[in-house]
Amino acid sequence: MKVYFCGSIRGGRDDVHVYQKIVHKLQSYGSVLTEHVSSAELSDTGEGAMEAGDQAIHDRDVDWLRQSDVVVAEVTQPSLGVGYELGRAVDMKKKVLCLFRPSSGRTLSAMIRGAADGDQFVVTDYSEDEVEKVLEEFFSLKESRTNQNAE
Repeated sequence: MKVYFCGSIRGGRDDVHVYQKIVHKLQSYGSVLTEHVSSAELSDTGEGAMEAGDQAIHDRDVDWLRQSDVVVAEVTQPSLGVGYELGRAVDMKKKVLCLFRPSSGRTLSAMIRGAADGDQFVVTDYSEDEVEKVLEEFFSLKESRTNQNAE
């Protein structure tokens, strides 16, 4: 399985420790195409040093998004890039899980929370200590639905 993980880069790196925990768990389900998002070495200036620049980053990431089987996004830190990726994922009919921590004191965008349909686009409130359990539940549901559709 190929997993596309979304997390804030240029919108702020305050949650990188959470991204690391999520990506580590996601690696038990398959290949995480965007594991670099969880790197503590990546600053909020992003991959600007990449020789080809922003367009190359966009094109590479959209290609990874196309290749992915599922999208997992940590949406607590507001990010234009993550919102864009989620919109593209919906357009591509990808299965999406959005993770939000209410303890942050933030309010999740209505465009994200309101998109939840409980099946293809799932929004889950969680606390940091339960993220592994939330991912286990999501992937076990995804697997059981895939098996049902195959029958």
